[in-house]
Amino acid sequence: MSCRESDETSRIFRGTFVHATAKEPLEICEDRILGVTDGKIQFIGGADELSSLCTEYNFIAEDVQQLNEGQFLIPGFVDTHFHAPQYPYTGTGMDLQLLGWLEKYAFPVESKYADADFAKRMYDKAVRHSLKWGTTTASYFATIHTEATLELAKVAAKRGQRAFVGKVNMDQNSPKFYIESTEESLRETERFIAELKKLNLPRITPVITPRFSPSCTVELLEGLGKLAKRYDLPIQSHMSESAEECELAVSLFPDYKNDTEVHDRSGLLTDKTYMAHCLCLSDEEIDIVRQRGCGIAHCPSSNTAVRSGMFDVRKMLNAKVKIGLGTDVAGGYQPSILDAIRQAIIVSKLLSLNKPSDYQSIEYREAFMLATLGGSQVLGLDDKIGNFEVGKEFDALLIDVCCEDSPFDVINDLYTDNIEDKVQKFLYLGDDRNIKEVYVCGERVKEPKT
Repeated sequence: MSCRESDETSRIFRGTFVHATAKEPLEICEDRILGVTDGKIQFIGGADELSSLCTEYNFIAEDVQQLNEGQFLIPGFVDTHFHAPQYPYTGTGMDLQLLGWLEKYAFPVESKYADADFAKRMYDKAVRHSLKWGTTTASYFATIHTEATLELAKVAAKRGQRAFVGKVNMDQNSPKFYIESTEESLRETERFIAELKKLNLPRITPVITPRFSPSCTVELLEGLGKLAKRYDLPIQSHMSESAEECELAVSLFPDYKNDTEVHDRSGLLTDKTYMAHCLCLSDEEIDIVRQRGCGIAHCPSSNTAVRSGMFDVRKMLNAKVKIGLGTDVAGGYQPSILDAIRQAIIVSKLLSLNKPSDYQSIEYREAFMLATLGGSQVLGLDDKIGNFEVGKEFDALLIDVCCEDSPFDVINDLYTDNIEDKVQKFLYLGDDRNIKEVYVCGERVKEPKT
């Protein structure tokens, strides 16, 4: 995935930049300058280097955008798991558990996307709200419908979002009104890949997307594994989402020890694979995931909303498994990675209550890393995005904690917040009002409010 030619002029930002690095989950760089040309970061330096760097890189004074005291730049959020067709019923059915929720809400609504015009309207709403909350890169599940899935790709491209888009595959244990044959599923997936390539959308990547093992035969899973290898594509699915789902998978595939083995023996666990949830993995399964180089999309909001379970981020980080955050709309009830950050912290703290005293729950710095650099690692994009490094593409959010309609006040009667206080308050209290500008590959895709 690469930047398309940008129609934005070159620009320099001067102020505070906040990002994650290989060494620090949250690094604050004050009074710095960052130059962008053709969508990429050309240089980063101290404010005292402004004149020399402008001369060296042929920038002019008018290119400089000075951030005020309440503003800072962060990398764009990465949402590693979002069901775009489910957006219309977000916040509905939270009284049900996973399998019942799928039957009552997910399958009936997703079947409506056979109508490509309906799909286009609904997908535009989903992508627009995702961007509104600062998600510059999203990995989307669509539906089994090829034409509608192509509409999702076109909508994301038109809105300026970087996206992975997958046509869903289902050939068993699915409603009669929402199922494919094995042959049709494989044929249409290959057609989707070919048609998407013809559209020449540089920011959009096709992703192989079996829904989850209970809805796919071994023949289909193995066929999808071969397609992923043939076209060198990423793979996304759900794995070990709940105890109920794990039991179902084992009963459906008696020749396999667990859900992980079903995917692994089908050729679906690679260094380009990322699986949502993974709540019930044994230590042996965790080792397999790590050895294959797979990533995990941690979806704390939906895990608790539909009572699937609580994911142990600390254990996975200690096991050196790649972790990113996902909203999992509509099992998750907010298309906001800010909500995923907060829920990830809460779940980790709840888990710590029943752990040994030396167990460390994650805190906001690590959750911030998962939402940015961690997500880019899961999607295999950390050489392009995820933090502010020279040569990377400029995906960024301009945060303003002092805007007039901010949901919180950074100055109170006790003391004046320092920059770390402001960052922490944004992560815990902020919302889309504080996200003043959104950049993808150097292009502004959300205009500043007036």
